[in-house]
Amino acid sequence: MNTPLIAVVIPCYRVASHVLPLIDRIGPEVGWIFAVDDACPDKSGDHIEAHCRDPRVQVLRHPINQGVGGAVATGYRAALNSAAQIVVKLDGDGQMDPALIPQLTAPILAGRADYSKGNRFHRISDVAGMPPVRLFGNAALSFLTKLSSGYWQLFDPTNGYTAIQRDVLAELPLDSLAKRYFFESDLLYQLNQLRAVVAEMPMRAVYDGEPSSLSPLRMIGPFSRGNLRNLGRRILYSYFLRNFSPASLELLIAPPLLIFGVLFGMWHWLISLQSSAPATAGTVMVAALPILIGLQLLISWLNFDVAAEPRVPIHPLLAKRS
Repeated sequence: MNTPLIAVVIPCYRVASHVLPLIDRIGPEVGWIFAVDDACPDKSGDHIEAHCRDPRVQVLRHPINQGVGGAVATGYRAALNSAAQIVVKLDGDGQMDPALIPQLTAPILAGRADYSKGNRFHRISDVAGMPPVRLFGNAALSFLTKLSSGYWQLFDPTNGYTAIQRDVLAELPLDSLAKRYFFESDLLYQLNQLRAVVAEMPMRAVYDGEPSSLSPLRMIGPFSRGNLRNLGRRILYSYFLRNFSPASLELLIAPPLLIFGVLFGMWHWLISLQSSAPATAGTVMVAALPILIGLQLLISWLNFDVAAEPRVPIHPLLAKRS
């Protein structure tokens, strides 16, 4: 690649001992490196400026810690002021291999995707040694993110090794994105609202003996709240405000049927317990039929939602518009 088209954003918090070797490993395909000192107690920004001689590096500082999402958003804004066409996010702890940047950005450069992210769970061999608790936590987080974002083919939602095309990045509401660990999942929701195409890159999980700052099981609660909020917003915007389809009708009809069937069935079950008289076949059918129909409608909506995942990249259209 003769002319660098890629910028890298590195959020820095307690990574002073890792960030310089990471920068040294970033190849010539990258033209800009934005290191964001997120009020780091180790003064990562000062450490970089004192010891790094790479002319591509620019240190940005936060006076108050904003979390990884806030740091990445600051780096994104700086990258938009450069000539970079793709912006990659690298964690400063060195657990993401910069040698994979060409592979990560290839779908975007080829025009097949608007956003690309790593997936540590693509190969069975890569997760064979991962603790079962961590696997379960990531599976649960992945399902919640699929539901809230509409990207049903994606996995590993907390993976922060990402790349985004600049015109798509310029469309994102950076000020309203989640500031901390929910950032990546919140970003996927916003990308779906833009109808952006997302690709995944298989990669190995590398920890180098360092404990992860993100425990999937501990984060299921906070992530559940964020994902449920985004699910409600996505359903409202995608199925009732921007569009109305048979899937919208299914969403309107299914919940009342399910609620009626469950409440009616429970009520008559309690009556049967108190009177010791079995419910009639008609009563059972009145309870069961709405539940069965409601479940079928929800499954039909789910099939529609999976099929509606974005397939055509939007950045060529955005480039023409600008």
